[in-house]
Amino acid sequence: MSLYDDAVLVLKGYEDQEELRQTYLDHLASHPDGMWKSCHAGHLTASAMVIDPEQGRVLLTLHRKLRMWLQMGGHCEPGDPTLAAAALREAAEESGVAGLTLLPGGPVRLDRHAIPAPCHWHLDVQYAVLAPPGAVQEISEESLDLRWYGYDEVAGVADESVVRLLEATRARL
Repeated sequence: MSLYDDAVLVLKGYEDQEELRQTYLDHLASHPDGMWKSCHAGHLTASAMVIDPEQGRVLLTLHRKLRMWLQMGGHCEPGDPTLAAAALREAAEESGVAGLTLLPGGPVRLDRHAIPAPCHWHLDVQYAVLAPPGAVQEISEESLDLRWYGYDEVAGVADESVVRLLEATRARL
């Protein structure tokens, strides 16, 4: 199964955010290259909130280009077999945390946001990953900083999309 086929199946099985979910499916139906950064009409991305429920905290990255505190994530790559695998790969690469595991149940949220030209939209499929006990982060070249934030601190440093992802993740737990 291709990554494109996996994305369609994942989105068809996702039961929340019906209007936005349909926007993603319509985009893929109209753009066979809609999984890739080269699709300038917009493309799917995969992200993951790194969560440590034992300590009541999440790991956020200060994104190098955007200079915002965000969850880990980014573009799908040809070697990614599934959207979930892409999200897990991105979380591991950007956090440096070994032993991350996907929170069961598929995507936690969808978030569509405008990006600068030449592309126009990121259609982000958002997952959550569980950090192992004693997780140690390591800053990647894509980050200016990595920091653990308590659940109640996130709204003070991150935008609404991150806050909504945290709320949905905590509801899933």
